[in-house]
Amino acid sequence: MKKKDIKILVATHKKYQMPSDDIYMPIQVGAEGKPNLGYLQDNTNDNISIKNPNYCELTALYWAWKNLNCDYIGLNHYRRYFTLKSKKEIKKCKNKYELILNRKEIEDLLNQYDIIVSQYINLYTKNIESKYKQQHYISDLKVTESVIEKLYPEYLECYKQTMKKHKMFICNMFIMPKKLFNEYCEWLFNILFEVEKQTNIKNYSVLQKRIYGFLSERLMNVWVNYHNNLKVGNVQILSLEKDSLKTILKKSYKRIIHQKS
Repeated sequence: MKKKDIKILVATHKKYQMPSDDIYMPIQVGAEGKPNLGYLQDNTNDNISIKNPNYCELTALYWAWKNLNCDYIGLNHYRRYFTLKSKKEIKKCKNKYELILNRKEIEDLLNQYDIIVSQYINLYTKNIESKYKQQHYISDLKVTESVIEKLYPEYLECYKQTMKKHKMFICNMFIMPKKLFNEYCEWLFNILFEVEKQTNIKNYSVLQKRIYGFLSERLMNVWVNYHNNLKVGNVQILSLEKDSLKTILKKSYKRIIHQKS
């Protein structure tokens, strides 16, 4: 049986140990004007590499959308990957690279699901909208809603319902068929480019200027919820560094709130 042509982008801005499995494709994000790390770069051909300070790992998504041919595509981060292992197994393992999803595991998942995303995190007393308001600028979320109403009115009700949910998947991490990915990217970037035209981030902190990366995490939840016929597989995120993902998120939230100005 022919192998599935799977490419998992690994977004990175620095040299880092990478998985040995050939399905993983390290890509240097924000490569425009930066020293070449020896990886694939997001500033070749049709690209938005220069927007990386505001779009984060989405510059890798845009590059792949416009320039990469494959059957299935995914996105991981240089220190965050998907795994099927339990928390107990992760804790015991000394070499976490052994726990990263391998080709066979991914192919098995793709035989069961249309799209693979991270496990949901629980926001408890907050919903997606109120959590965004706590961490960022709610006015930007309101602009996003108005853009959706204008460009994709059929998504508006789902958007509103999604913003009221108390759980979400995060990190813009996924694996899906390239055809589905192309549809998602067209929808996502049409919205974000229009939001960019309508938002003034000149006086935002460096962290808050990552606005379109933050918005896209919420928008991916909207897109998946709207396409409720998709079989969605939720897989645990493996953090290669000492802190657990939960701890990293807590630190990130505190830093974001502190730097909100």
